[in-house]
Amino acid sequence: MINEIQIQEGFEVLKIVNESNKALRFTQDVKKTMIQMHFCLNGEGILYFGPTYNIKLIENYSMLLYNPEKDLPINLEINPRGKYVVFLFTINMFHSFFSQVADLIPFLNDENKDKRYYLDKKLTPSEILVLNQIVDEQRHNSMQKLYLKAKIYETLCLYFGSNQDNKQQCPFLDSEENVDKIKQVKKILINNMTEPPTLQTLANEVGLTLPKLKEGFKHIYGEPVFIFLLDYKLEYARKQLLSKQYNVSEISSQVGYSTASHFISAFKKKYGTTPKKYLMSMS
Repeated sequence: MINEIQIQEGFEVLKIVNESNKALRFTQDVKKTMIQMHFCLNGEGILYFGPTYNIKLIENYSMLLYNPEKDLPINLEINPRGKYVVFLFTINMFHSFFSQVADLIPFLNDENKDKRYYLDKKLTPSEILVLNQIVDEQRHNSMQKLYLKAKIYETLCLYFGSNQDNKQQCPFLDSEENVDKIKQVKKILINNMTEPPTLQTLANEVGLTLPKLKEGFKHIYGEPVFIFLLDYKLEYARKQLLSKQYNVSEISSQVGYSTASHFISAFKKKYGTTPKKYLMSMS
């Protein structure tokens, strides 16, 4: 299912749900005046840029793309049962949305407004909830468009609102090399989640100063390094529970907890219930 919704002139929303058992391919031309916001809500999506380069978007992550130097067409592949949303709007329209707080959004300020910009980040639970309301919306009456517009603008406020308490522009976001280093940090953390390196070790390994590592990671992924890792570990553990292949003690060890009781306590703090009760509630 592909549903293209014209919110107003210069602002379009795509709802894409792959209900089949095969990968779904979607293409659309996008002019260089347009900002793209991609939201992967279920499964995985792959954005292809030419014959050799692509970006994978995993479940509950987003990607913002803007390149004023050239057109950036969408060439998207979505896995079976995938659920995906795209916002497309002109840079001028985006300025009109946030004209009063433009200095709080890095790529709207005078220094960055004509530069390429991209940002991938984990979606918050609030963002996921609203985006799923957009996808699952089934109204067929005069209020449909108003409801969708409200939810779409709510998504934008949630997405950018988290940065409004930080008026300092990320000092190296316009450097693709430094963004790649931050992404490398994320990979190192995930690959070593049972015994993660210290922040200083991570900074040394990727060639960043410690302050740049800490600030850049939070700017790109929305959380401090080890808060991100904790969330990742617990989400990994939750999925392992649902697989029913391992018991609580085994999963606790997989994600690096010295005792099952420490793991159970952390799980309960995040999800509001113990692993055992969570699994029973999903049966």
